[in-house]
Amino acid sequence: MKLGFLTAAFPTLTLEEVARWAHENGFEALEIASWPGSGSEVRRYAGVSHIDVDNLDAGAVRDMLRRHDLEISSLAYYPNNLDPDAATRDAANAHLRRVIEAAERLEVEVVGTFVGRDQHRNVEESLGDFEKAWPPIVDFARRHNVKIAIENCPMIFSLDEWPGGKNLAYSPAMWRRMFEIVPDDNFGLNLDPSHLVWQFIDYTRVVRDFASRILHVHAKDLEVDRDGLYEHGVMSLGMGWQVPRLPGLGEVRWDRFISALYGAGYDGVVSIEHEDRNFEGDVELVKRGFLLARNTLRPLIV
Repeated sequence: MKLGFLTAAFPTLTLEEVARWAHENGFEALEIASWPGSGSEVRRYAGVSHIDVDNLDAGAVRDMLRRHDLEISSLAYYPNNLDPDAATRDAANAHLRRVIEAAERLEVEVVGTFVGRDQHRNVEESLGDFEKAWPPIVDFARRHNVKIAIENCPMIFSLDEWPGGKNLAYSPAMWRRMFEIVPDDNFGLNLDPSHLVWQFIDYTRVVRDFASRILHVHAKDLEVDRDGLYEHGVMSLGMGWQVPRLPGLGEVRWDRFISALYGAGYDGVVSIEHEDRNFEGDVELVKRGFLLARNTLRPLIV
């Protein structure tokens, strides 16, 4: 395994500045944010375009990363690919295809994204949406020698994402249904244990049960705010009590999780995803957060 991070937490730095810092501080890979160059997304940590796929000099990017002894673990683009607004959905799907094409040009095997969801439709209706939209996307990726890694975040943090969340791929039952619909071996998980913690899902069992489908791994931690849980209860679906943290500052047992990955034969990149509000606000604070996470994970990843 190798240790890397998602570049989206550095929106004000160029890719080369990020790469230089990553190399100097012992990281081995970058998961590169690849939203549209216009920065159309408005979520935290979204809209960052360290690779503008519409104006890509693939050779220059490969050469620069080679100078810094880094590999690209994935190109990252996480919109709602099943948005209920047809124009928004079409734009997301179209950009995802351009990211896939860019990955092929960069000789990157994996693109990370969300399945998406219309949060007002039930599970069966949402699976129907998935069955229409996703087989062609996965087939497109296969023809470009790219694997699609779906992150398991439910995407329910605020009232505008209520009640179903904006990502269908949140649980083992959903993954099984999706893999029945799309059995292709280039379609799998970008597994993030933090999203399983607050759902009370055993993340080490997930690694064992879905070992063959784990294409990429996110390292993010999560704190369950017990006062918030007391006030809002589980019917709030995490709102008011799920708190993203950097690895080592939450409830994930990283020794057990990484051990499960070794046991499952995973030999890819563990990519730190930084969404901890205690370590944001300026570049130096973000860097401190990444170094804290590095120091937590580095002893486990060799």
